[in-house]
Amino acid sequence: MPHDEVSPLQRTRAKRLRREMTRAEALLWRYLKADRLASLAFRRQTPMGHYIADFVAHSCKLIVELDGESHDFEERVRHDERRDQWFASRGYRVLRFTNDDVMKNLEGVVLSIVEAAEQAAPLSLTLPRKGGGNPTASASLTSDPDTAEKP
Repeated sequence: MPHDEVSPLQRTRAKRLRREMTRAEALLWRYLKADRLASLAFRRQTPMGHYIADFVAHSCKLIVELDGESHDFEERVRHDERRDQWFASRGYRVLRFTNDDVMKNLEGVVLSIVEAAEQAAPLSLTLPRKGGGNPTASASLTSDPDTAEKP
């Protein structure tokens, strides 16, 4: 799936948001950065289309949003629902927490993120070893040279 184009304005806004994180965002970021949380690579304040996701792990298509008090208003709730639908249309699952959740129950928030990531993680497929694609060739290599057919 191709990436959605991100405007230079969105990139500038994302950089500003990275510099001006809330206390709750900074606290959670300490757990998410540097693959510390279940070896997931999270990015912060990532522009995606017309939106900026607070934290995103592309490998398992998980977005974590932290909401302040402004998200309690009906208009903001509708905006968040449209936003979540847009992310979902691209295969992402959105987890929402309040800043208060992070400040008062950081361990519970982190546990919820880990559980959601485990549920969303793609199945690990084992690939054949290099050179192991032709079973007849490998069988002739392992057979006894004295009994192998001569050309």
